[in-house]
Amino acid sequence: MKQSVEKERVPGGASSAVHPVSAALLRWYDAHGRELPWRGTRAPYAIWLSEVILQQTRIEQGCPYWERFMAHYPTVEALAAATEDQVLRLWQGLGYYSRGRNLLVAARQVVAQGGFPRTVAGLKALKGVGDYTAAAIASMAFDVPVAVVDGNVYRVLARHQGIDTPIDSTQGKHLFAALAQEWLPPSQPAAFNQAMMDFGATWCTPRAPRCTDCPIADTCVARHEGTIASLPVKAGKTRVRTRQFHYVYVRCGTATALRRRPAGDIWQGLWEPLLVEGDRALLQQAVRSIAGKGNAQLVLLRQGVRHVLTHQLIVAHFHLLDCGSFTPQLPSGYQWVEEADLDRHAKPRLVERLLALLPR
Repeated sequence: MKQSVEKERVPGGASSAVHPVSAALLRWYDAHGRELPWRGTRAPYAIWLSEVILQQTRIEQGCPYWERFMAHYPTVEALAAATEDQVLRLWQGLGYYSRGRNLLVAARQVVAQGGFPRTVAGLKALKGVGDYTAAAIASMAFDVPVAVVDGNVYRVLARHQGIDTPIDSTQGKHLFAALAQEWLPPSQPAAFNQAMMDFGATWCTPRAPRCTDCPIADTCVARHEGTIASLPVKAGKTRVRTRQFHYVYVRCGTATALRRRPAGDIWQGLWEPLLVEGDRALLQQAVRSIAGKGNAQLVLLRQGVRHVLTHQLIVAHFHLLDCGSFTPQLPSGYQWVEEADLDRHAKPRLVERLLALLPR
């Protein structure tokens, strides 16, 4: 159940002025707001967990993960007692694995200080909690009158006000944060913040927005000026880096070689088979070093598998090196793991795609 909309009141019972756009959006939210499993709760743990999971994740993908985490770890104390491997295994498939690691660190911070901070500043001191997440938790759990600003909010504000200041500029961030705060009804921060996010996600969408039945269309500058498709403006474009990964599944009897990915790169802390990054000559050199004089043959399972990350494109090639009874010398950092135990190790989605191709 979503949190209900209430009329703005001041001491003495008189109604205070609510921005007309805010009032319209609150009415819209009361009729059209999304029903999400964490709506209707004031529990900071449940709200924080949902916000961390939904960073860079679509609602429909994130909901099942939230429900699984709540089932496994119903309290922040239960989560804090978990191991990193357990958390990453449950996180597997969501991507951006630093979020999972930060989740565990923050849970332990909360337990150590006896509960969730009740201020934006206190919440931002938790690992992985930035301006948006802190504002969301503070407003929804503790009624702190602070506005959230995410991609959906940027879009609604930029279109309605006709603002072409880039949202990724310092000036733009300050401008949009101030405008969102101006629209916020102080006694209804939770309902208003959720209204803004839901309205941007389901009505004022990036493409094909529902302008004909929009509750604030009459005062929307972008609609009247025909600039909806060009707003909001984003100045910076991040260059995408392409990397060539050769994954070699080394099979030795009933065991395979895995390593935990080190810090300083993608998928830190997850497990992967032998990785050779670069061209095929480097792959052949690595295989000769491992197989030595054995009779193991390198078999190509699939090539050119594309895996898109935010700022990187991984082009992966999957191989099998079956050594039979011969036990090769593994490179530093790798260890033998029984194939029957593979499911106990958290792995990147790309590695799961390799495992699905293996002959049994």
